[in-house]
Amino acid sequence: MSSGIFPRTRARVQYRRMAEQNTGGSKGRPRGSSADIGPILSRWKHHPGTLNVREIMGRDGRVKIQMRLDLGLLQMETSGRPDGARPHGCESLLHYHCKRLRRHIEQTGSEEGFRLTRQECQALRDEAMMYYHRYVSLFVLEQYAGVVRDTQRNLAVLDLCSKYAASEEDRMILEQYRPYILMMNTRARASIECRRSDWRKAYRIVRRGLKRIKQFFDDVGHPEAFAEARESRVLRRFAREIRRHLPVNPLRELQRRLDEAVREERYEEAARLRDEIERLKSQPRT
Repeated sequence: MSSGIFPRTRARVQYRRMAEQNTGGSKGRPRGSSADIGPILSRWKHHPGTLNVREIMGRDGRVKIQMRLDLGLLQMETSGRPDGARPHGCESLLHYHCKRLRRHIEQTGSEEGFRLTRQECQALRDEAMMYYHRYVSLFVLEQYAGVVRDTQRNLAVLDLCSKYAASEEDRMILEQYRPYILMMNTRARASIECRRSDWRKAYRIVRRGLKRIKQFFDDVGHPEAFAEARESRVLRRFAREIRRHLPVNPLRELQRRLDEAVREERYEEAARLRDEIERLKSQPRT
């Protein structure tokens, strides 16, 4: 598959070089030095419909993340850019363009005139895909702090492109992924609080995440899509799970029982519940 970044001729040269390495090639390379990853894949079966992720120790002594795909695997660094590259001497292309923006503002006193070309936007999207693979892998591994870091980073890419891309298409093309990234960021942040048993804070985080996603659909002119969006359904289900751990508010529970007694015409019980509610309300707060 061609991504449009590398010309076909280069792809053919790369394929030919790999074939030469695997067969000995014209230089008589020994078969024992094959780059075939088949033995690795045979020991780690692909399971369709699931995210197959693991951590391994690299030869450089650092932990790596691997994701098993149907035709191979992805290997990623746990921090920095997932492929370990440092474009223009920076941690990522996002860092590089943010540095360019700051320099532009220092030189001109304004953001006016700063633009990202189509090629720069495409490269930022390709880089964002690397971070996507990593944050979904980290979520499977329950390394939620890394998910928060990488989702916030990709949201910054969306913000940068939507504001500074020269082409309207480049300003809008990534926005379709904003609800998903917001959902993953919210789930990770709330999961951190669930681990600490701070259920109230986790619940507030999920509610704020839902508001941000609703705001997105309102802003794009499709408020009706919020209710059925997969992202909002996932977060509402998560909120229900968290709510089960929240302590019951005595007044709220008594009011619920009172309403039920009135509906079912159990008036003696309703009178008793009213008295209990009044008693609790009259107690001094500590």
